[in-house]
Amino acid sequence: MWGHLEEAAVGRVGARVVAAVVIVACVALLGPSAPNGALIARPLPAGAPREVVADRVMTWNICNPCNASGQNLGRAADIATYAPQVIGMQEACVRDVEMIREHLEHVYGLVYHVEYGSVLRSRSRCGGWPWSPGGFGQAILSAAPMTDRENVEYPDGGSEDRGYLAVTTTVGGRSVRVFNTHLAQRRQEDVRAAQTPVLAAAVARHERAVVLGDFNAVPEAPELTRIWAVARDADPACRPPSTAGCRPTTDWFSKFDYIFLRGITARGHGVHPSDFSDHDLQHADLDVG
Repeated sequence: MWGHLEEAAVGRVGARVVAAVVIVACVALLGPSAPNGALIARPLPAGAPREVVADRVMTWNICNPCNASGQNLGRAADIATYAPQVIGMQEACVRDVEMIREHLEHVYGLVYHVEYGSVLRSRSRCGGWPWSPGGFGQAILSAAPMTDRENVEYPDGGSEDRGYLAVTTTVGGRSVRVFNTHLAQRRQEDVRAAQTPVLAAAVARHERAVVLGDFNAVPEAPELTRIWAVARDADPACRPPSTAGCRPTTDWFSKFDYIFLRGITARGHGVHPSDFSDHDLQHADLDVG
């Protein structure tokens, strides 16, 4: 009898640990793992920042649908490992981002504001009731407040609606315009060629801008010419026409993800594989002044 009761209790605990408050309690009491396989926040590696890094930005296509076990808790741990001031997420469901924010705050002590650039509402992508499907698109997290939000859908998204989200926030103590975009899918070069002029024109209006996103194109792709004309990649080794130094950012070893900078230079950058997406996290430490 006691064995059955213990099994039932373990089952109930396993079902409840998805709530952020229970995650925090389990971390405090049980450490990084539990014998019943419950999802427990992993400790951050040695040397991880204890606070948000004020001049650091990150871009990450968080993958949808990926459905890895404990993916939002794992995504939060990956972000907390680098603790950027600003994070641009693509393929982001509102519900997933809210859970990631909860974990970042209650497990890792990192508090972020959020703005959404949803371009469609999709139950198949993001769940929700048929009459209230989840929002899907871009999201920007910032440790500082954001203003002047602008959510723009491209005239032609290709096989799926696409667009960019822009906000003004603080990076490295200076006001910066931040863009976050996701261009049309890989084999839709002509569609992307019509999207990049829209984005480039918006970026060119600002003295200082950071452009984050999944461009679904390698650096030498013709459709990115308009972006290269107004900004540079945070990776100084990645400059067309010589792109041999560009580090891949996807599981299929292509560079599709960028941190483009206008009026700003990068002091350092990094690309970091993740178990919770088919895209790598990419961060850059900026010299905004």
